[in-house]
Amino acid sequence: MNGKRREERGPDTIRLLPWTGPEDKPCYVLGDGNGYVSRMADDIESIQLDMAGDLLGHAAGLLADRKVTGAEIHFLASRLTESLREIKRVAESRGARLGAAELDPDRNRP
Repeated sequence: MNGKRREERGPDTIRLLPWTGPEDKPCYVLGDGNGYVSRMADDIESIQLDMAGDLLGHAAGLLADRKVTGAEIHFLASRLTESLREIKRVAESRGARLGAAELDPDRNRP
């Protein structure tokens, strides 16, 4: 493993993953952020953020249309709710990792 890469991510930490398991329970990975699952999680988070941006653009267009139906608004609200749930999980995961980095005294050394 590349020593520099490990220093960028720090020691092993628990990471909330951007997907859930059975019964909608949270999934976690323990590692230094360089493993296959961590890289896959990074990719999925990126996709989720991009999709949320696309959905917001679609929502703005749909809400500007005065002829939109109740069914279309319901569908939009459902997709926005799903997206918000995903983005909240990304924010929680990233916030936890930032907090862990601040607690690691070796991480802030030159």
